[in-house]
Amino acid sequence: MKIALLQLNSTIGDFAANRQKLVSGYHAACAQGAEFVLAPELFLCGYPPRDLLQREDFIEANLAALAGTAQEVGAVPLCVGYVARNDDRPGRSLRNSAAVLQNGAAIWHTHKSLLPTYDVFDEDRYFEPAQSIAPFAFHGHRLGITICEDIWNDEDFWPERLYRRDPVKELIAQGADLLLNLSASPWSEGKEQTRLAMLQRIARDKRVPLVQVNLVGANDELIFDGHSVALNAQGEVLARGPGFAEEIRVVDLALPAPEPAVGFPAREELMYGALTLGIRDYVHKCGFQKVLIGLSGGIDSALVAALAAAALGPDKVWGVAMPSRYSSAGSLSDAADLARSLGIRYEVLPIEPVFEAAEQQLAGVFAGTKPNEAEENIQSRLRGLALMALSNKFGALVLTTGNKSEMAVGYCTLYGDMCGALAVIADVFKTDVYRLAQWINREGTVIPAASIEKPPSAELRHNQKDQDSLPPYEILDAILAAYVLQNLGPAEIVKRGFAPATVQEVINKVTFSEYKRRQAAPGLKISPRAFGMGRRVPIAQRFRSR
Repeated sequence: MKIALLQLNSTIGDFAANRQKLVSGYHAACAQGAEFVLAPELFLCGYPPRDLLQREDFIEANLAALAGTAQEVGAVPLCVGYVARNDDRPGRSLRNSAAVLQNGAAIWHTHKSLLPTYDVFDEDRYFEPAQSIAPFAFHGHRLGITICEDIWNDEDFWPERLYRRDPVKELIAQGADLLLNLSASPWSEGKEQTRLAMLQRIARDKRVPLVQVNLVGANDELIFDGHSVALNAQGEVLARGPGFAEEIRVVDLALPAPEPAVGFPAREELMYGALTLGIRDYVHKCGFQKVLIGLSGGIDSALVAALAAAALGPDKVWGVAMPSRYSSAGSLSDAADLARSLGIRYEVLPIEPVFEAAEQQLAGVFAGTKPNEAEENIQSRLRGLALMALSNKFGALVLTTGNKSEMAVGYCTLYGDMCGALAVIADVFKTDVYRLAQWINREGTVIPAASIEKPPSAELRHNQKDQDSLPPYEILDAILAAYVLQNLGPAEIVKRGFAPATVQEVINKVTFSEYKRRQAAPGLKISPRAFGMGRRVPIAQRFRSR
């Protein structure tokens, strides 16, 4: 059988555009000889729709899009994800579903059985799980059609399972001889390799071909990588979709596997692909074209600017330097060199006059006190003021430049450098910021060498260095990875060779900075555990790790 994989990018709630893209992809696949066409999970409404699912008009528009799509489908079936009503009571009113469309009508439906509620997922809030599933009979085959999570519970692959049921095993027991999976599986580092290894294990163990089509694109924090795949009954790769790009691929499951597939790209290349896609989709899906970035001459803002220029084009990026009395000449020249290298617009708007006015305004109240973070944060907030004024005047989104290390320990200023619409590198540790910058420079200088080599500094007081307030980033990031990503306690982290006082200091900073992160711009998720919707920690709480 020739199966078409429509690895496409949908926009949440843009039913007309999603339907047009789906129908166009369907006809292109048919022209290439497809006998059955597969599209991603909840493609018609976009994933994840979250509380839009609680709107009756949203559900109606989704069902209308399904009916309209069916009218465009001929003899070659199209299987696509959508939201179905659930008329059974008691139970939730909706189901995460897939429909097979053929000859102008929906001829078959199935529903998702396993509803994830961990990390960024909250499907049990909206959907009722399927209680029973069955294969779809087509051209002498019994197609076992599953939806995303339904295939992620193989007992031979996972040492710990979240669900008692295994929908794949249920379908195989009913004679399914081909497994199809509609997926919206968001990316995080290493996910592409884990997903492929799991699918290969299932195909080999069940001795059936397996085809998974995965969504591509970014919706708010989540980035979907594609990497759709077709496997034969030996688990060999027949075809694999690209990462972070759309593709229509028709695969003949009867053909032998080609030469062994090339491995996945280096992690820096994958991170770069994810972040540029995340920027592009966030900006465009929000209805904007241009972005603003405060350029400090440091590595964080340089990386964000380089990513934005690659994502949107240099003509859509505006870099703004906002020096004060503490800004070094090198910082200004590094920012200017970066702007020339990238070909982006560049302006210098000194904040010193406004800073002096703020000092005069507060002089009486501050009399008799020593300068501290209050004066430092005024500078950061004045920069936020300038960027937001430009955003309002010229209709460009502000991209924030704080990294995950800073966000973790609160080394950032509310209403200052945290101002903006999207926190591009909020899930990138500082050590990975350096690695990404070096990867970008692999074929020539894009980010100035000085921005990479000089000690990082916020430049909010004379001779300030990040390491005045923080452990070296190699140590800080290792502790943060253990505490935030792996959920280890202080004693376990100390056993890894870190000083107890340093570990406790870092954990205290993470705890006390929760209120800042709650007010931060949404950040692009590229790690298994990012700050934001996947990490829900109370602000007002007194538990302290020991």
